[in-house]
Amino acid sequence: MLNRVSWIRGVVLLTIVCLGAVVSFPAHAADTYVARYLQVTDPISLELDKQGNTRSFNLQELTAGKKLFEQNCLSCHVGGATLPDPSVPLSLKALQGATPSRDTIKGLVAYLRQPMTYDGSEETFSCRKVSENWLSQSEVETVAGFVLRAAQKAPGWGTEEF
Repeated sequence: MLNRVSWIRGVVLLTIVCLGAVVSFPAHAADTYVARYLQVTDPISLELDKQGNTRSFNLQELTAGKKLFEQNCLSCHVGGATLPDPSVPLSLKALQGATPSRDTIKGLVAYLRQPMTYDGSEETFSCRKVSENWLSQSEVETVAGFVLRAAQKAPGWGTEEF
């Protein structure tokens, strides 16, 4: 338990240090983190649903998703960790293991619109419900796209090795 507490404190400290170095990009500019660590230069396809449908995201959309994530989710999800409940990170393995799974755009959007416990048995209040009044469908899909791409590509995203 002490290691987990130390790890969380380290992540929080790293976040505070990193936030001091965040550069604000104009809406049309691409984020170097998205290009470099998420390996997005050309449009990429992410799984929309379990029926094999995909949705394309370009560098600017995932940059917008990253910004929305930073503005709305970063207080609880640093580097893909979940500070209120470290046992449920935003790693690809954890997203796939949820009931229902959250490893597609539609699955993650459904979770954001109606947060449920990891086993899907009841509504949870550890994550804020993202209503249509808060983020549009397009915006919440870009957040989901950023989270899924980070879970796929970002070194250490949602793991204790962050």
